[in-house]
Amino acid sequence: MAMTGQSSCSSMSNHTRERVTMAKMTLENFYSNLIHSKLFTFLFGVCALQKRIRRSQHARKETEFLRLKRTRLGLEDFESLKVIGRGAFGEVRLVQKKDTGHVYAMKILRKADMLEKEQVGHIRAERDILVEADSLWVVKMFYSFQDKMNLYLIMEFLPGGDMMTLLMKKDTLTEEATQFYIAETVLAIDSIHQLGFIHRDIKPDNLLLDSRGHVKLSDFGLCTGLKRAHRTEFYKNLNHSLPSDLTFQNMNSKRKAETWKRNRRQLAFSTVGTPDYIAPEVFMQNGYNKLCDWWSLGVIMYEMLIGYPPFCSETPQETYRKVMNWRETLTFPPEVPISEKAKDLILRFCCEEEHRIGATGVVEIKSNPFFEGVDYDHIRERPAAIPIEIKSIDDTSNFDEFPDSDILTQSGVSNQTEHDLKNKDWVFINYTYKRFEGLTARGAIPSYMKSGKR
Repeated sequence: MAMTGQSSCSSMSNHTRERVTMAKMTLENFYSNLIHSKLFTFLFGVCALQKRIRRSQHARKETEFLRLKRTRLGLEDFESLKVIGRGAFGEVRLVQKKDTGHVYAMKILRKADMLEKEQVGHIRAERDILVEADSLWVVKMFYSFQDKMNLYLIMEFLPGGDMMTLLMKKDTLTEEATQFYIAETVLAIDSIHQLGFIHRDIKPDNLLLDSRGHVKLSDFGLCTGLKRAHRTEFYKNLNHSLPSDLTFQNMNSKRKAETWKRNRRQLAFSTVGTPDYIAPEVFMQNGYNKLCDWWSLGVIMYEMLIGYPPFCSETPQETYRKVMNWRETLTFPPEVPISEKAKDLILRFCCEEEHRIGATGVVEIKSNPFFEGVDYDHIRERPAAIPIEIKSIDDTSNFDEFPDSDILTQSGVSNQTEHDLKNKDWVFINYTYKRFEGLTARGAIPSYMKSGKR
């Protein structure tokens, strides 16, 4: 019987396989949503008058929700204001919703590139996780939709920019500022872990700052822990050969920092990216858990205090070699002194997986001496370590300048033909999403926002 099943499966046509996969994804999405629906229980134990009031409130919300469900969002519902980010597979634009005047960050991803670079699992994971993770510590997604050429994620606009930009401006942070940002990132990462996810791509680029300078996690393209549709081979194309050029090893800390800053922005926009923040067990692909995110946080903490990450090199291959040999390469330059408490916590983050801080829970991290005096329960209510200056709701002064592009037109399509895209479009099924609260506040576009467009 087993042999018969195997032979029939192997003789299945590609078209049939695609239809079977599409059916699996549809059923998985349906039952996932069903499991997470909440029972209507708030009428129990209240008086008749309160029941009538609550029923009336529920009826109004139901009407709004049904209206939202019927609304078909598309690119024509948003006005593009400015490009605020660009990566290997697309870009991020500041946009304004035409009917409400609300400002959002629109992440645009080219379908052809997703297919060509086998990124479908990654982008589906990001979309699904942003739906599930409704937290103060995670960038909020309001809508997702698609057209023939692109995928679109409509997310809250965080005018503070990202941690990478802040570090490039400041060179190094004080230990007080580092304590604040690392403590907030601990809470952000833990909020993801509590939902059963591993982020796997914790780096300064993915730590966004809101209008008050507080941290929010973003970019969940490498996150894992949800559905089978998210699982893909990661980091499989990394060249593991050791290069002969080790000149970076002999640089002093000042030259390392200068070289790092010079190359950092280019690495952020490349397909390969930088392996500086990736835990060694992830590279080994022998199995890993959520502790890999704490390793990444240790690398970020080192960068905040020293000015560059501990394993930075001229090439990704050399960085990989240093990460894998971290016992010899993780050193602290004497010309940039830091406290013993800070050094100890970094070494507790960046160590063997079985000895890494956080293995017994996040309380182990929060109670570390480096975080002495941190009020975790109210940290988001206190002023940020470095204030953010925001002039208006659509202020983009904390972002780099980018030239406009043709990604929103058909001329931006890659080598794949429209026929190829149509045949493979089934992989993006169930991508559309609308957050209920996203359309509840309506109003005219404020005049200062109309005149303030850049």
